[in-house]
Parts: sequence; C-alpha cells; structure tokens
Amino acid sequence: MDINYELYKVFYHVAKSLSFSEAASGLYISQSAVSQSVKLLEKRLGQKLFVRNTKRVSLTPEGEMLLKHIEPAVQLIMRGENQLSRDASEGGMQLRIAASDTICRYVLVPYFKELHEHFPEVHINILNGTSLHCAEMLEKGQVDLIVANSPNEALTGNMQIRDIREFADVFVGNPAHYPECFADRDGKSRTLSLKELLTYPILMLSKRSATSFFLHEQFQKHSLELVPSIELNSNDLLLDLARIGLGIACVPDFCVPQSDETLVRLSIKESLPKRKLVIAYDEKWPLSLPAQALVAALTEP
Repeated sequence: MDINYELYKVFYHVAKSLSFSEAASGLYISQSAVSQSVKLLEKRLGQKLFVRNTKRVSLTPEGEMLLKHIEPAVQLIMRGENQLSRDASEGGMQLRIAASDTICRYVLVPYFKELHEHFPEVHINILNGTSLHCAEMLEKGQVDLIVANSPNEALTGNMQIRDIREFADVFVGNPAHYPECFADRDGKSRTLSLKELLTYPILMLSKRSATSFFLHEQFQKHSLELVPSIELNSNDLLLDLARIGLGIACVPDFCVPQSDETLVRLSIKESLPKRKLVIAYDEKWPLSLPAQALVAALTEP
C-alpha cells in the first residue's frame, strides 16, 4: 500500500497529543490540513483511527495498534533529522556518552583517546551522572550510549546491554587512624564482619546511586541496617576523606591506588557479590561508526 509518509507523520502527532489543534501547531500547518490528512489516511487504510467529538479526541483500537507500529519509525526519522541538524550546526558528527566521573576517569579515558585518534572529526560529548541518572538519560534519548554499573534498576528491557568487566566493592581506610580494623593486639591480621564494620563511620556514595541501592540491599540480607556517616557524589572525595581518618570508604576496587599506604583494604568476613561495568544503548536506534568502535573496544575479550 503506497501511502505518503506525511500522512503517517500527521497521524503520529495527533495520536500523541490527542489534539488536532496541537498537532497543527507542532507541524506548522492548518488544523484543516491536519483533519484532511487524517481523513485521507483513514480512507486509504479502510479503518477509523480516531473517535472525534466537540470536546476530545481518542484513538480507536485500530488507531492504537497503528500507533504502536508507527511510533518507532517516526521517532527514528525524527532522531536522524535532529542529529543531522545538530551535526551541521555544530560543525560535525557528535557522539554523546554518559558515565559517572569515576568510570570516565578510571576506565574510559584511554578509550576516549583512541577514539579521538581514529575519528578526529567526531565531537565526543561526555555527560556526567550516577549510573541511575545515565540510564535515565539513555531512556529519554539524550545520549547515544552509556557506561554504567550493573545491577541497575534504571536499565530497561529495550536497552541493548553488553558486559565490559566485573569489579568488586571494597572497604578501605587509613591504618594510622583505625589500626584495630587491620590487626589485633598481637599484630595478627584481622577480618571484620559487616556487623563490626558498622561500628565505624562509613563513607559511601549518595542515596541516588546504583552503588547505594546495592550496598543497602547487601546489608539487609544480613539483617543489618546501613547508616552511612557521609554520603557524597564522588568516589575520589570519599578516598580523600578516608585518608584523613574521617571513616571507612566503600568504593569500586578499580579506583583504589595500588601503592598508597594511607589507603588499605579491609578484610571482610562476608564477601559482597561482584558487580559489572556495562555499556548500554537503545536497540531501536542505529549506532554511528564511532559508537560501534567504542562498543567493540570496550567489550572485546
């Protein structure tokens, strides 16, 4: 059936707004033109798509079914048009990536360097946020891909998720301030239980983070309530505070300096499950060549 795309585009705008006048305003055409386009589409399809009266517009069952099929296609075209417009106005292709500052600093910088060398004409636009916020940005189409922690409740079913690597959450402190956490009175290495750990001030990421959700869940599994003394949005700052003795910091193992006598890992009796770094993108949208190259580099064995 040969139907002009513009008819589907008009149908999409009316179906999303449930208003002929709003659709007309968004499309910069007259309300009469919108009405005529809808009537023509209904005639060619042989189906009534809207129920119209003086006060409201609603979709018929046939209209709802058509919208489910039309919406991904229209959004894909609109996204492509917006990307071309943005690239033209800003002088080249953009790759929009969202990740936390910790992941950017300790994981992604070498990959950004390699990507820039291979695609010097591409503008790499990096947005910072917690892993939860990054997933929300991807869901809203604000970025092309994200690198985030998993498990992550904001990663939804329509996202393509690829594993990068595993990591462990570790507790670190300064032995000069908390010597009893590392050795007993006889100088023998000490292992703390999670319950014993809670007798010390805990430094961790803020509540609006995948890490916070994960840690609270793990402590609850042992019937323990985790009440941190300090919650921040920066793992590096947590490490700085642990160095000066403000508490025991919980951070990803990959951001703990290998040779730093002021930061030593505590031995914990109950092992926490390992988590994953993942790269995610919306499978409805095709990835650009630079995005494909970054995904391949991060996920190669």
